[in-house]
Amino acid sequence: MASHSDHASNEIALERQKEVLSRPMTEARMMANAIRALAIDGVQKANSGHPGMPMGMADVATVLWTKFMKYDAADPHWADRDRFILSAGHGSMLLYALLHLTGYENMSIEDLKQFRQLGSHTAGHPEREEHPAIEMTTGPLGQGISTATGFALAERMLAARFGKSLVDHRTWVIASDGDMMEGVSHEACAIAGHLALNKICVLYDDNSISIDGSTSISMTDDVVKRFIGYGWAAKRIDGHDPVAIEEAIKFAMRSRKPTLIACRTIIGFGAPTKAGTSGTHGSPLGNEEAAAAKALLGWTAPPFVVPAEVLTPWRAAGARGEGARRAWLKRLAGSNRRAEFDAAMAGELPAAYGVAMDALRAKIAETKPALATRVASQMALDAIVPVVPEMVGGSADLTPSNNTFVKSMGTCLPGDYAGRYIHFGVREHGMGTTLNGLALHGGLIPYGGTFFIFSDYCRPAIRLAALMRVRSIFVLTHDSIGLGEDGPTHQPVEHLASFRAMPNVLVLRPGDAMETAECWDVAVQHKDGPVLMVLSRQNMPSLPRDHGAENLSARGGYVVIGAAHQRKATIIATGSEVAIAVEAHAMLAKEGIDVTVSSVPSFELFDKQDAGYRQEVLGEAPRIGIEAAVGYGWDRYLGDNGTFIGMHGFGASAPYQKLYQHFGITAEAVVAAVKAKL
Repeated sequence: MASHSDHASNEIALERQKEVLSRPMTEARMMANAIRALAIDGVQKANSGHPGMPMGMADVATVLWTKFMKYDAADPHWADRDRFILSAGHGSMLLYALLHLTGYENMSIEDLKQFRQLGSHTAGHPEREEHPAIEMTTGPLGQGISTATGFALAERMLAARFGKSLVDHRTWVIASDGDMMEGVSHEACAIAGHLALNKICVLYDDNSISIDGSTSISMTDDVVKRFIGYGWAAKRIDGHDPVAIEEAIKFAMRSRKPTLIACRTIIGFGAPTKAGTSGTHGSPLGNEEAAAAKALLGWTAPPFVVPAEVLTPWRAAGARGEGARRAWLKRLAGSNRRAEFDAAMAGELPAAYGVAMDALRAKIAETKPALATRVASQMALDAIVPVVPEMVGGSADLTPSNNTFVKSMGTCLPGDYAGRYIHFGVREHGMGTTLNGLALHGGLIPYGGTFFIFSDYCRPAIRLAALMRVRSIFVLTHDSIGLGEDGPTHQPVEHLASFRAMPNVLVLRPGDAMETAECWDVAVQHKDGPVLMVLSRQNMPSLPRDHGAENLSARGGYVVIGAAHQRKATIIATGSEVAIAVEAHAMLAKEGIDVTVSSVPSFELFDKQDAGYRQEVLGEAPRIGIEAAVGYGWDRYLGDNGTFIGMHGFGASAPYQKLYQHFGITAEAVVAAVKAKL
């Protein structure tokens, strides 16, 4: 039932709509009406969707796409194109209409007719893999506007490396009231303001309507003042006045700061009775209202038909960037940095990387250091970051604890983007979205550090990275009760299980310095989704394993110590608990009990191995699993006759050695479990 505030909004909106419609009909408005008509038709045919936002923001999108945005519909992969992000992803018909009208391939009228249908390019929310011109998957509010910070930062960092002749483009965002309410927008937009990312512009659909009614029922903050406080330039305009929109975008392009333009719009603009209400947000208008809306807009074409006199200027707009693209291709062809640029954009690693990684592994094999894996991770970064200029990294205010800084990187600063290290501040979620944007843009391999427990704060960004198969690396230290005295608020117990359950996420939990180097080798070369480097605070001995040329961790699991004669049991462990398994092996050997110790740093990689190899690692004998986390998910390796030694609740505050004893995660417990199976 509509609220009193909704009725009031409706009355005000209809009066304003009447005034806007009384203005002279222009070509720009007819072009915007094409977006509105297609949005109405797509949602009506699907009987599902969100027509209100596309109808409200059509004027803004028309001015942006026809006069300012740098793109060429003939080449959606052009590296120096402007990036457009529809953060308000529920309004996906706006983007699909734009792609069709401007002439992109694989976005035909037939595709629009298949809106929200199985197997179509036109999913309910924009999905990156469905079309090359969709820069990112959006829909969870706050993610688009926040990931845009990473896109804009990538442009600045690559421009600092390759120069303006090869990298000089902008990031445009259409965002909603809901995006502004989500906490992550505060984090990431504060980062953008601090770093003075002046080539990002957010076009805020300031329509004052949410699903529950007027935003006044839940939102009284002044968004413009808030963004000014972040260090942005910000202003309000009439979102249905093409001249005002054009002047505001020119203002943004001159600005030395990131820019927010609050576009005062009417949700469902053109709907004769529902405009300005939540009724147009997430439901079809209905046949009667849809027909009346088209009549009010002066749109007489049949459903899914765009008259030639409207389509022709749209197609011209889609080809407007051809000259700029061809000029850029000539500059690229003549550049002495072309090979380097092409390799970076393709995500290829330089030849020097392999040499550095081999040298690192040889050094570890020779010295066998006993280190916390977070420190071993620092060793790996010290070796590979200097020879891989694409690697950029940072930390959410935990640099000394995460061990993520390499001296040769330099620091990324406001106005000076040559440095490759980013101080994200205590903004784990904003860091996650920024990493995703850096990776999605192309040309960079980003990593960011925090404590494993705080992966909870950036989980939505990790999930979206997984959905998009984005090459983001999360360095997650202090991975268990092994962090000790900070106590249960800082001790992750369920996190390994939860991320192993998330599709397309590669979880790596190395057990010593060699495994850490090998896991970094896997992470840097992995292009098919986010990687979690899960690392310990406490020191660990070097494992008594083969230190040959093969990266054993790349198999996900391997035999650390084989049985001398007949295997009586297999002890399977990850991370810091592999050392406990090795200790238990020695104790059992003294009693003449022959067992195998297997390390499984990655369930995902191990599951991809052939059945014969997995059987070799796991064996037929009873299996004992050991991990300082909950046991959910271990059944697949332990079977019906296995025993899990780990956590069964939250941790506690004490020195970590006492915690392992207290919770029974010890070599003695492993020995007892093995004996119980004999």
